Amino acid sequence: MMGRQEIGQAPLFYAFNLEDHVPANHMLRGIDRFLDLGELHQHLAPHYSHTGRPSIDPALLIRMLIVGYCFGIRSERRLCEEVHLNLAYRWFCRLGLEDAVPDHSTFSKNRHGRFRDNDTLRFVFEKVLERCLAEGLVGGEGFAIDASVIKADANRQKGVPGADAAWDRESPLTRPVREYLEALDDAEAPRTPPKNVSLTDPAAQWTAAPGGPAFYAYSTNYLIDVKAGVILDVEATPAYRTDEVEATRTMVDRVEQRFDLKPTRLIGDTAYGTSEMLGWMVDEKNIEPHVPVWDKAQRKDGTLGRSDFTWDADAAEYRCPQGKPLRSSGIPTADNTLIYRSNFHDCAGCELKSKCCPNTTHRRIARQVNESARDVARQLSTTKRYAQSRRHRKKVEMLFAHLKRILRLDRLRLRGLKSARDEFLLAATAQNLRRMAAWLMPKGPEAAMATAL
Repeated sequence: MMGRQEIGQAPLFYAFNLEDHVPANHMLRGIDRFLDLGELHQHLAPHYSHTGRPSIDPALLIRMLIVGYCFGIRSERRLCEEVHLNLAYRWFCRLGLEDAVPDHSTFSKNRHGRFRDNDTLRFVFEKVLERCLAEGLVGGEGFAIDASVIKADANRQKGVPGADAAWDRESPLTRPVREYLEALDDAEAPRTPPKNVSLTDPAAQWTAAPGGPAFYAYSTNYLIDVKAGVILDVEATPAYRTDEVEATRTMVDRVEQRFDLKPTRLIGDTAYGTSEMLGWMVDEKNIEPHVPVWDKAQRKDGTLGRSDFTWDADAAEYRCPQGKPLRSSGIPTADNTLIYRSNFHDCAGCELKSKCCPNTTHRRIARQVNESARDVARQLSTTKRYAQSRRHRKKVEMLFAHLKRILRLDRLRLRGLKSARDEFLLAATAQNLRRMAAWLMPKGPEAAMATAL
């Protein structure tokens, strides 16, 4: 018999429990298990007055932001609507059915105010990382480093040449422009004007690195542990290769200082194989550089390359295939390179001159000041551990793919370098929480039993 829904008078009272309506295997249950904001209020206490009306709970704002970044909800206005409608989001944010959802403008006021003044988003990120460490997801032996370009919220058609960029400091300036000018004023050395500058987000870098038409962008730099792909640190920089490489030192030093973690090996691509970076890894940090060496010494015209000469460390000189020395003055050039030259008379009658230096009177070899560290990297590149590191490097690339395709952070919504840092920190926090939920939460019937307990 066909049933019909009876429509009667609505009951006066309802017995409704949000806990019963959130599935046992919902991702937010796992995230809620590993997110501890118990110390957040103490962290933010100096930024609140002891009198006046109570503010919106900062823990509620952080939980809502985590929901947005975990599920790719890019608009805060839409995030408020989703939290209002979605029972699981309400449960995670500790909101009852009758509790009001904060207005979207509240996020902007807190982000540009007390959250940024007290570095709250990094505090939350590091608290989540501490939980990853406690759960045994961080091995601490191998780290991987890489950067990915994220489009800035700046129209590529609305830019001016860097030399022509100027702002009237007497008139009101937008926050991104004001932060950019303050950074220029605080810089120790003047920087060459960029090729193109956005008038709305001048800190963004004009780049065509991914291929195709150029655009304004920032780079998110990840330092991850290769055991489970946990993000150990994240740093925002303009999409400029030098800034990306320098961010590695900042992140490795910060992780060592705050968590007493230093890797045995550091994995990266050729961009991190510069002489200065390899010297820093080997000589200063005692880290194995599992990085391809940035080397242009090998010749492509068939003449003898540097590898055909023998380095004599005791005498600090090269020996050519005929046993003749190439010596240096010991004074490095501006790019920290020592030039080793052969004797004119040794080369004049040499039978290998046509294969060695056919267009010059004598042979010159450039050797980096950190060449010994480069030799260490070359030697490591022949080992099985290095081949394994090449496979491990894919884990950081997978995180970037997840960031752009699942979390939908392929374009920034906020402007300015500080805002880019905030977005990248929140996204990395969401990725670590999702990783813990996926790896550590029980599945199937076990999840239902764990929820019932």
